[in-house]
Amino acid sequence: MNTTVQIAVGSIAVGVTVLGLKFLAWWLTGSIALYSDALESTVNVATAITALLAVRLAAQPADARHPYGHHKAEYFSAVAEGVMIVLAAILILRAAIAGLLDPKPIEAAFEGLAVNAFAGVINGVWCFVLIRRGRKLRSPALVADGWHLFTDVVSSAAVIVGVALAVVTGWAILDPALAVLVAFNILWAGWRVLRDSVGGLMDEAVPEVTLARIRDVISSQADGALEAHDVRTRHAGRATFIEFHLVVPGTLSVSEAHDICDRIEAALKAEHPDAVVTIHVEPENKAKHTGIVVL
Repeated sequence: MNTTVQIAVGSIAVGVTVLGLKFLAWWLTGSIALYSDALESTVNVATAITALLAVRLAAQPADARHPYGHHKAEYFSAVAEGVMIVLAAILILRAAIAGLLDPKPIEAAFEGLAVNAFAGVINGVWCFVLIRRGRKLRSPALVADGWHLFTDVVSSAAVIVGVALAVVTGWAILDPALAVLVAFNILWAGWRVLRDSVGGLMDEAVPEVTLARIRDVISSQADGALEAHDVRTRHAGRATFIEFHLVVPGTLSVSEAHDICDRIEAALKAEHPDAVVTIHVEPENKAKHTGIVVL
């Protein structure tokens, strides 16, 4: 079991624990805001299971039907997470509207808030782990899961403050009103997850800073060549695909040109371990004089 899969399994365990605690807090208090917080945790568990399935599929090696690997499976997972987040927000809005029409007092507030706060601390620690490790492992599914948990932490903190105010002031309507705010916060998180996932599915290029570094590596390692042009990049989960044309002198042997390509590829993979590099070698009459200058 690789590290990414282990973390995904951990997310399920954390999600189930937090889910139980938050539903306990809602059962103690009857608060609609705490119910909305618990409902979001239900989505957390579902998305954690989806992320586990996705990272296990993405970790499978390339085969005859999928020669470029299964990396994009994680993006489909992230899209599913975004959809489930939006669904949770709709369910919360439905409960909140009912509460606004018929606000009810909150019971056992201290006990319920204490349980919810404990669940929030667990989520806070785990979302930090997910985002940090997900970025290091280049796993969109884990990063999406981490950001989803972060919105849960923020909304939980807001819920705790709001419910406490509702108890202190006696304004029962604050409880469902707060649930409405939680729902809109969740909707924003769902939109962000969907936007980033669609970018990956559409073969979005690497960020400009990363592309500039890739071009610098090619330039510094292509000694013996004349230029490189038509550099194209895309992300697919942990993998970074890099393609470009390398112009070499017409008198260069195939073996010598191959050595230059090997040197460039090794340098690129030193910075991007999961890089898939494709180099098309061309004779000097194909030079465009607008690409990467070889240092």
